[in-house]
Amino acid sequence: MSLTYQIATIISNALENEWTVKQVEQLLEKPKQTKHGDMAFPCFTLAPKMRKAPQQIALELSKKLEDSLITSVRVAGGYVNLFLHQDLVTNQVLQAITTDLQQYGSKKKEHEKIIIDFSSPNIAKPFSMGHLRSTVIGNSLANITEKNGYEAVRINHLGDWGTQFGKLIVAYKLWGNQDKILAAPIAELLKIYVHFHDMAEKDDSLNDQARAAFKSLEEGDEEALNLWNWFKDASLKEFQQIYELLGVRFDSYAGEAFYNDKMTSVVDGLKEKGLLTESNGAFVVELEDMPPSLITKKDGATLYATRDLAAAIYRQQTYQATKTFYVVGNEQTLHFKQLFLVLEKMGYEWAKQLEHVPFGMMLKDGKKMSTRKGKIILLADVIADAIHTAKHNINEKNPTLEDKEEIAKQVGIGAVIFNDLKNDRMNDIEFSLEQMLHFEGETGPYVQYTNARICSLLQKGNFKAEEFNFSPLGDETWPIIQLLEDFPRVVEKAFAYADPSQIAKFCLLLSRQFNKYYANTKILAKDETTSSKLTLAFSVSIVLKECLSLLGMPAPQKM
Repeated sequence: MSLTYQIATIISNALENEWTVKQVEQLLEKPKQTKHGDMAFPCFTLAPKMRKAPQQIALELSKKLEDSLITSVRVAGGYVNLFLHQDLVTNQVLQAITTDLQQYGSKKKEHEKIIIDFSSPNIAKPFSMGHLRSTVIGNSLANITEKNGYEAVRINHLGDWGTQFGKLIVAYKLWGNQDKILAAPIAELLKIYVHFHDMAEKDDSLNDQARAAFKSLEEGDEEALNLWNWFKDASLKEFQQIYELLGVRFDSYAGEAFYNDKMTSVVDGLKEKGLLTESNGAFVVELEDMPPSLITKKDGATLYATRDLAAAIYRQQTYQATKTFYVVGNEQTLHFKQLFLVLEKMGYEWAKQLEHVPFGMMLKDGKKMSTRKGKIILLADVIADAIHTAKHNINEKNPTLEDKEEIAKQVGIGAVIFNDLKNDRMNDIEFSLEQMLHFEGETGPYVQYTNARICSLLQKGNFKAEEFNFSPLGDETWPIIQLLEDFPRVVEKAFAYADPSQIAKFCLLLSRQFNKYYANTKILAKDETTSSKLTLAFSVSIVLKECLSLLGMPAPQKM
């Protein structure tokens, strides 16, 4: 039972159940300044129903709040400010964490599925830094979804269909070298893809050839299909190496091509419901307050929207999901608004549970990275540089460390992941290798090192969680206890806002508070508080490791 729930129960009882515990809990606030208490209850919402001024309600309520958890109550305007019994709360929080361990902050299983559609790179193109955001945000969101009690269905909606494959087929026939492609598939395919665009700017007939090549692919031409399958297999093999490094897994790799035989029924369904309108030979669905959704082109070819409609319907029939998150850049916002509205018009009630999770772009020199212009930074190169830098730092700071290779890998990859997830997802991120690999300050390695330091401390103190005997720890630990107690709500908030940065920012704050305490306290000093101090450190480690796990990062015990 959370502390806020306990306090809300006390207040609800004092209000003689005029307001339910849940209503009170939703109103409870944390004052910005500690001098105003540990919790605050605003009485403004109660005023109309109780027909009293908020100040009067606060004054009357303050006189009824007597409980061992509350040491004092102060009224400030329409607020009731509560000061809590620090020793009781500290004991309660430490007991909860040492009992629940990694399950601390977890919700009970809902037996409901939530789909997370993320990563979704285009095949035959390299995995660049531009793909990192969807991949790590989606992976973390899947972890957070599971922490909140749901079953996460991880879907990689591969970009394995579309006119770009017509371009690639034409490029291969004109300039491709089979031996070079076999030696380095993605690098060579990128080279001829970029060359195609350079040449197409001078000769527009190449674009006509590409459209014709894609039409042949759609019609099942054997040569085109063989080339497409080759491009796809080579891409997936290379992608899988990246996913393994990042610790990312998927339940389905069903990409756009998977829905080729499922789109006719979608178009037929739209016709039957009278939703299709002809527009210059093409067919669209008219929408209120936004451009129409294009369903088929003049030549009858289907589009991105048609495939996404088919995918949404197929997934709902297959998984019966409670909710679906589409982790796709904010430049696709209009597309998803149109998609969800078309599904609603088709009569699908579950369309209201589809949510676009947009994010800002990864920029290079202030501009969007572009595959067709060759302006990309390969994620594999960045990860390799990060691991190399981590190893260099370890050699300088801890040259005798065992398993340096593995720890450097964990720290380097963690730095790349955390550098993305610490940002509000709607913000654009300027690519900076130097900033990403900075191993102090607001970085993943800082959080990892804080946890590794605690692991070393616990080992030196021969800590055993089952031997915990509580002794009061004093005011200096109170900010840490408040953070630890707040962790379950941070997990809830991260899910509610589909925002992993809530977790990243929280673990930075917890790390800073613990390091401040560590710098001013002799934790291993033998006295009556040693057991409690070590239990506090252990509890911080449990929560930090869980934060890192939610972000998709390892937590090395030594650094």
